[in-house]
Amino acid sequence: MAKRVAVLGLGTMGSGMAASLLKAGYDVTVYNRTPAKAEPLKQAGAQVGATPAEAAENSDFIISMMADDHASRAVWMGDHGALTAANAGAVLIESSTVTPAWVAELGEAAEHRGLEFLDAPVTGSRVQAAAGQLTFLVGGSEAAFARANPILSAMGKESIHLGPAGSGAKLKLINNFLCGVQIASLAEGLTWIERSGLDRAKALQVLKSGAPGSPLLSAISARMENQNYEVNFLLRLMAKDLNYAEQEASRTGVELTTGHVARSLFERAINAGLGDSDMSSVIEPVRKS
Repeated sequence: MAKRVAVLGLGTMGSGMAASLLKAGYDVTVYNRTPAKAEPLKQAGAQVGATPAEAAENSDFIISMMADDHASRAVWMGDHGALTAANAGAVLIESSTVTPAWVAELGEAAEHRGLEFLDAPVTGSRVQAAAGQLTFLVGGSEAAFARANPILSAMGKESIHLGPAGSGAKLKLINNFLCGVQIASLAEGLTWIERSGLDRAKALQVLKSGAPGSPLLSAISARMENQNYEVNFLLRLMAKDLNYAEQEASRTGVELTTGHVARSLFERAINAGLGDSDMSSVIEPVRKS
């Protein structure tokens, strides 16, 4: 079994993923634009690459977990990018939430170099990444998926092969669109409860145990109720994902009306200085309106 894995990007998710790989016994090299974020992983046994290319050299699997298309393009194809340094036979794994258009471009570039490629975005947030309990939504060839599955299993509870490259990116945007709309509607609904004179705890219990209930509603309502905005998922990234979702849906002739409205609430929160807070803080500008 190949043991050498590079992880590019050590934000909320990438750091937990790299730690899980170390715990599973893999030889891990990490890269992050801000080197200080790599220090805890270095102390845990990871090697640190000064550039994406240096991290990718001699790695059998190269995983990217970046914020958006621009950041992903930079680590793969920018100055000292990982793509040109990847060894023959390496599997490239794009786990960032990015557009299917960028996934297609990156996949073609990998193919031209004779490299296997998977898009494998995840469901779950900081807690699941730290616990190795992510779910991977995978697009790419069956052969590449079979090779990468042990690596993915070290970081997650489940890996679902959805079809050709781009399939994971598409489903991830649909997933985050539905999450973003629910969180935005919860922000308005909870504010309505608070202003209505209802007992907030009792009202939330009814909603959580009734038809509107979901794991997301339970988790996010608790953060909103306690105003605890420790980052599990950055608010500005949810705004980005809703924007990407609208773009991708429009390519199939679908207008995400509810997604557009939800994005406007997240953008209002960004303008209020909450972009680097947890996405549940989207309620604060609604409360103050």
